[in-house]
Amino acid sequence: MKMIKAMFSVLLVLVAVSSTFGKYIPKSGKRIPQTLSRGWGDQLIWAQTYEEGLYWSRSKNKPLMVLFHLEDCPHSQALKKVFAEDDEIQKILDEDFIVLNLVYETVDKNLSPDGKYVPRFLFVDPTMTVRADITSRYSNRMYTYEPGDLQLLKSNMKKAKKLLKSEL
Repeated sequence: MKMIKAMFSVLLVLVAVSSTFGKYIPKSGKRIPQTLSRGWGDQLIWAQTYEEGLYWSRSKNKPLMVLFHLEDCPHSQALKKVFAEDDEIQKILDEDFIVLNLVYETVDKNLSPDGKYVPRFLFVDPTMTVRADITSRYSNRMYTYEPGDLQLLKSNMKKAKKLLKSEL
């Protein structure tokens, strides 16, 4: 009986230790995955519509990050895989952004300043200004990122946060 208790104690310690090295868990604790994430960050709280994202952005004074993608696009799928696995991106988004994930275009023409390609990330500040000045490294698709561009995306996320504090 003592052997079983000892083994059970060791197992509990191993489970506790291994869970601390897992994926990013929001400060508020593990959340139930949302279907709105579409796999881009299951523990994030995603706005349902562009209008809701704008409302949350204004009311919480956080920038809105809008992600356009298609489920059957190989470029979107490749980016989604590395994006969802990057704990730093997930943490920044959870703590400092309102996020919206769209598989369709909006009526707001400001969200397609250089075309309607996917995947595409745009930042909108709480004054509802689309930050067309926060771009990726591609001159022909200024708001797209590839799996190898995550450091630039993180840098642009930090830039959107910094602009929020300095301009508003």
